[in-house]
Amino acid sequence: MNDTRRTRTVLGVLLLLAIALITIDYRGGDQSPLRGLRGVGSAIFGPIESVAAAVIHPVGDTIGALADAPGAQRRADRLEKENQRLREQLRAQKLDAARADQLDRLLGAAGLGGYKVVAARVISAGQGFEDTVTLDVGTSSGVRRDMTVMTGDGLVGRVTRVGPSTATVLLATDAGSSIGARLEDSQEIGIIQGLGSRRIDGGGTPLGFQLLDSNAALQPGQRIVTFGSQGDRPYVPGVPIGVIQRVEQTPGSLTRTAYVTPFAHFSRLDVVGVVVAPPKSDPHDAVLPPKPTPSPAGTPQVGPPGTGATPGATPNATAHTATGTPTVRPGR
Repeated sequence: MNDTRRTRTVLGVLLLLAIALITIDYRGGDQSPLRGLRGVGSAIFGPIESVAAAVIHPVGDTIGALADAPGAQRRADRLEKENQRLREQLRAQKLDAARADQLDRLLGAAGLGGYKVVAARVISAGQGFEDTVTLDVGTSSGVRRDMTVMTGDGLVGRVTRVGPSTATVLLATDAGSSIGARLEDSQEIGIIQGLGSRRIDGGGTPLGFQLLDSNAALQPGQRIVTFGSQGDRPYVPGVPIGVIQRVEQTPGSLTRTAYVTPFAHFSRLDVVGVVVAPPKSDPHDAVLPPKPTPSPAGTPQVGPPGTGATPGATPNATAHTATGTPTVRPGR
């Protein structure tokens, strides 16, 4: 009991003394008489405080990081979603720009040929064993069976099936496709045949072409357009088809077969036009791009002969200049 009272007395005296010393030091400021005692205390307890801080701070940081981990994960997830959204926006902008360019070229070709077209987009490809694509337009947009389908570059094919809001197009490359065609300039008539899965010289899927007159001139570089069907169905006249890649003699026959590189890019069809009304008169070769300028002597020609291709360009990439305003109706 006496020890407890004595201890309490000592602690009380020490507490009062500490308060008094703190008050004197605070009021004295830089002139405090306890300034020296303060320096001694700092020298003694400073290292101890530094060691304690070095031990306690990492532990505190670890505990804080563990406590904040769910929030950090949520922030990371939010940033990832935001980055994905920005990437999708950029991709959509690029696609919109590419489609706008395709539509511009389609309108240019339609204006040159005098075709009335319904613009459409390819929404799926391939049905059974046929080379086909499905469009997002149908009877509600004025599309009917046996209508010509084209891009700003050239012929795509013909409509074979149509519903209220979709249409199926048989591509010119299909093995069952047969199209009346005509050579540029000479006006010689022949037949374009789709070659299906056959590949010539490791290239894409070209077309075959045979002239009705076996003695007529046929050579690489000549360009071909549609001859047109009776009643302009299924093919209207004057639509560019492609350029002759090479010519070979058919064994045991007097006829020659030309292999044709199409102007249309069948592997990346997107924006197309369905010709819902034919031209008032045959445009002949007006829809073909301008003939390429002859290369200077010693300068090799790049790309298939007759396409005027240059490095980084694709066949028929020359911009069309329409002589009139084409009539176009939106698909849906």
